[in-house]
Order: sequence, then structure tokens, then C-alpha cells
Amino acid sequence: MTAVVLATTCAVVYGAADFLGGLATRRSRVLAVVLLSQIAGLALIAALLPFLPERPTPAALAWGAASGLCGTAGVVLFYRALAGGVMSVVAPITATFSAALPVLFGLAVGERPEPVALAGVVLALLAVLLVSRGSPGGEASRGRRGRREHGPVLASLAAGAGFGGFFIIIAQAPADSGMWPLFGARLISVTFIALSALAVGRLSRPGSGTLPVIIAAGALDMVANVLFVLAQQRGMLSLVAVLVSLYPASTLVLARRFLGERLNTVQAVGIGFTLAAVALIASG
Repeated sequence: MTAVVLATTCAVVYGAADFLGGLATRRSRVLAVVLLSQIAGLALIAALLPFLPERPTPAALAWGAASGLCGTAGVVLFYRALAGGVMSVVAPITATFSAALPVLFGLAVGERPEPVALAGVVLALLAVLLVSRGSPGGEASRGRRGRREHGPVLASLAAGAGFGGFFIIIAQAPADSGMWPLFGARLISVTFIALSALAVGRLSRPGSGTLPVIIAAGALDMVANVLFVLAQQRGMLSLVAVLVSLYPASTLVLARRFLGERLNTVQAVGIGFTLAAVALIASG
């Protein structure tokens, strides 16, 4: 039950971070948003480490660095999709793929959830697909979908693989690593993004008034990462990852509350499936 609570809370926080990141990309370059948000997350985890009992090990930092590369690729592709207004195409594929990969990996390495929990996993994957339909940015994308069909689909698959890879790889860190894998992940991601921005000459300042939003997005993303690590240490990856991947529901609710987005019938059904999936997984 503890893992379910942590993973569900993680999904809510991830959704809030993506909502704020999406707002920031409307007025700033994607690389600027990603770099500054990642720096904010690095500063947060670095401030926490002195108060934690664990010590860094080569294995913890190595697994963290590998997961950081996957996560960074996913974030860049996902934020680029948000900025390009193709969220209605990218969101359902990205979220579903990022959930399915850890589930398949967990089952492949021997995880065997109870049948009722597996039913919850199937329902959760369907819920992710439904709530992501018509997500923020979807209206802007409809007029361009015919001209840009393949790009968003490929980007969404790659972003989903990046997020799913992050979940899988960071879960391989030794159990006594504490939060050091997250430090390794964020350090490598900040370095990679900064070098990429310098290479393409797009290391620019954020748009006016967006810096607080970017910092909040980065801090929330790191909080969500911490919650994920705690959840996967207490539960099966195949269950934790699929709960975490319900984050589009949180983004959708925030968009409705603060941007006036309306829930369509499909999305409303998806949110209902989300609640039912969490209940099934918790009971399993």
C-alpha cells in the first residue's frame, strides 16, 4: 500500500511539473526551459544529500547517469512537442509507451503481480490513453496534423522510450543507494543539455516572467523523482511505473482549473478509469 500511495502522489507531482513546463515553453526556448529546470532540480537534490545517511558509490552514480541520459532525451522531446502544439498526438503515445516498457521489463525479470493488480495495470494503460486525448495544446495541433503526422508520432515513441528507460534503469541501482542515483542522473542531464545548447547556439535567456515557473517545474520534477525512487524500493516496478505514468490526468485537471480547458467525454471516462486502476492495484 505504501508503494501505491507514493507512486500515485508521484504521478500527481509529475503532472504538475509538466503543466508548468508546458506553460514556460510557450514563452521560452525549449532548451532554456529544460536546462534551467534541470539545474533547479540538481540544486534541490544537492541540498538534500547532506542530510541523508547514504554515501555515493560508483554503482549508484553509474546507474543514475545512465538513467539521466534516457530521461533527458525524453524531457527534451516531450517539451519540444509541447512547444510545437502537438500534444494531442504526442501525449497518449508517450505516456502509454513509457508505462508499457517498465511493465514488460518487470514481467520479463520475474515480477508476478496478483491477477487483480494486473487488471489494474491494463485499466491504467487504457486510462493513460484516454486522458491524454485532447490534452493542452491539442486544439493548436489539429490544423497541422496532416502536414506533421510522422514527426509527432516518432517523437512521442522516442520520448516514451526515454521516460520508460529512466524508470527501468534507475530501478537497477543498489537498494542502499538512497538518492545518489538521482544526483548522478541530474548531473549528467544538466551537463548534456548545456553542451547541446552551446553546440547549436541556443543557450538563451528564458522569456520574461517565466523563470519562477521554470524553477518550480524543475523542483517539482525532482520531488516526483524522489517519490518514484521511494516507491520502487517498496513495490514492484511493473506496478509502480504504470501508476506513475498516470501523470497526464494531473496535467489535465490543472489545465482545466487554471487554463479553462474543458474535459471531453473520453477524458472524463479516462479519469474514472484512473481512479479504478489505482484501486485495483492497491487491492492487489
